Amino acid sequence: MSGRVLVVDDSEVIRQLIRVNLELEGFEVVTAADGAECLEVIRRVRPDVVTLDVMMPRLDGLRTAARLRATPDTSRLPIAIVSACTPADLDLGETVGVDGYLGKPFDPADLVALVRRLMRLPGPPGAQADEQAGGAGR
Repeated sequence: MSGRVLVVDDSEVIRQLIRVNLELEGFEVVTAADGAECLEVIRRVRPDVVTLDVMMPRLDGLRTAARLRATPDTSRLPIAIVSACTPADLDLGETVGVDGYLGKPFDPADLVALVRRLMRLPGPPGAQADEQAGGAGR
């Protein structure tokens, strides 16, 4: 399976950790340092999945997710929160339409499983048809 993942986290170490683990599984990874940068690059890179940290400067992950959901081009883009969240953050994530959550620290296998699951959600054109053909029982 391949696909493009936009990883958004203000920690360079976390961005690289996520990048390495996803690239080892065949994903193409693009990174951004915060939500504002995410919104700048998303139209250019057209990812299949976005992972967002919650606590970031300029524009946090939950407000970024809300903006992505409010924009027609990205309203159905699968979004995962990868963060050390509070229960209140999780509730807000559900409110804005986040599709998945992975707490920090995380097991790299759980990260890969989450991204693979989100690749199967309805999203950008082409992503859904490929996964429906493959089935969801993997």
